[in-house]
Amino acid sequence: MSDELGLTPEELAAESATALPDKEVVSILDLNADINLAIDAAAPIDLAVAANANIAAPIEAAASANILSAGSAAQAVTEQTAGITQGINADATAHSLQDSAIDQSNDTVGGTDTGGTTDTGGTDTGGTTDTGGTTAGAGTGGLTDGSTTIDTSTGAANGDLLDVNVNVDGDVDVAAPIDGAVAANANAAAPIDASVAANVGSIDSVAVSSAQQDATIDQTIDGSATATTDQTSDIQQ
Repeated sequence: MSDELGLTPEELAAESATALPDKEVVSILDLNADINLAIDAAAPIDLAVAANANIAAPIEAAASANILSAGSAAQAVTEQTAGITQGINADATAHSLQDSAIDQSNDTVGGTDTGGTTDTGGTDTGGTTDTGGTTAGAGTGGLTDGSTTIDTSTGAANGDLLDVNVNVDGDVDVAAPIDGAVAANANAAAPIDASVAANVGSIDSVAVSSAQQDATIDQTIDGSATATTDQTSDIQQ
């Protein structure tokens, strides 16, 4: 037999218990996000382009083939003579003027705050008067002097395990005025001459390919390519 004695009727009567709340009233995550953003984006772009260009691309091609044919001849002959004269006597001028006036200084973020921190007063009937007793405070809950009762209404069983309150007020002003100028003088020539002859799987066949190219290209540019741009941006943020 065990020597341990159980609780006496008096000790059992002194025990107390606190009922847990229903499961549906327990919140694991309480997230309150209040985000007010005012974004002003301005990107005035100014671009000027000027170009003088000469392009020549004479192309000649010849192709001949024998495929699975016996006693056949394939011959491809091409001859190209190109005489190209290109002249430009001109000026390419691009001028761009940009004047930007951007005001991003009068933004109101978050709306009108009608709450604030104004204390509307109220009559304080508590005060700090010591009446000589042992009662601690006149508030509801808390620890009552002279007993062992603890108010658990704000304890872990009823409160939030994670309480997050996010309040973001952002005022973002972005301005990116871009000014660019491009000027170019270019000469491009690409004469192409091709000749192809082939025998595939054929016996006693002859494939001849001859290509001759004579290209004379004269390209001149007499002029100037000028690109100027003028940008004035007045930005207030």
